[in-house]
This record gives sequence, C-alpha cells and structure tokens, in this order.
Amino acid sequence: MTWTKQLRGVRGATTIERDTREDVVERVSELLSAMCSRNGLKESDIVTILFTATDDVHSVFPATAARDFGFAEVPLMCARELDITGATPSCIRIMVTARTRRRQAQVAHVYLHGAANLRNDLAK
Repeated sequence: MTWTKQLRGVRGATTIERDTREDVVERVSELLSAMCSRNGLKESDIVTILFTATDDVHSVFPATAARDFGFAEVPLMCARELDITGATPSCIRIMVTARTRRRQAQVAHVYLHGAANLRNDLAK
C-alpha cells in the first residue's frame, strides 16, 4: 500500500555552549540537518517551523539559522520557552510541520547535546 503525504510534526531540541550568533546558527543548523536527513525531508516538504528558546538565549533569532541553512520559502516563527524551574538552560526547541509519507509513529524526533535527555520516549 502506498501512503499519500500527510502533515506530521517533527520535534527536536539542542543546547548552545555560548550565547553567540555563531553557536546558535551552528547548533540550529546541525539540528535542522539531522531532523531533515533522518526523516527524508527537503525544503519543499516543510510547511512551517516554530522555534522556541529559553530566556538565556539573546544573541540571534534561531530562525536566522534556518535562513542561513537555505530555507528561504518556509514560514518561520520564534517564541520564548516557558521559564520553568529546573528546565534545561540555553535550550532551543524546534517543531517542524511537514508533508511526509511516514506515519506519525515513524517520525524520527531529534534531541542533541544538552537536550538529548529531554524526551527519551520520542527520540530515535
């Protein structure tokens, strides 16, 4: 049976070592690359991307990395992560909405660096 493309959510997160433009762009680009490669996604499959960052990330919008990565046509939005006691610091999360033939249970969610243990139940 051939599955038609459906909208699916792909989650991911990473952390930065230093709050610099270079670190944010490097880590977000690394995360987007892993999310796309593990799920067989290209820019034309992506409907939208939502980024959140903890309150200690100030140097640059995480969406800047997506533009640098080459996502010129994808609508992007950044927001602040909730300031929860004990939350992972210097953390950037990404929610990609994309068209794919994968079932939601087959989607590979990606958690890197200090965010690797955020969602062991989802990460593959």
